[in-house]
Amino acid sequence: MAKKRKTRAYKRWTDADLKALKKHSRDKTPVSKVSKMMKRTEATIRMKAYSLGLSMGHRRRRA
Repeated sequence: MAKKRKTRAYKRWTDADLKALKKHSRDKTPVSKVSKMMKRTEATIRMKAYSLGLSMGHRRRRA
């Protein structure tokens, strides 16, 4: 009997996902909002942004 192939535990990053991530980085959208919109964890968003050289996790200063 053939072994059953394991499925991925995560969603693959599509070109549309990467484009959206870059847009959110430029717009300085908080990571918590990005993770809810993309249905991924905050850690995943931060790791992918770091690997692409994008800045994420912008901190807004209170006046």
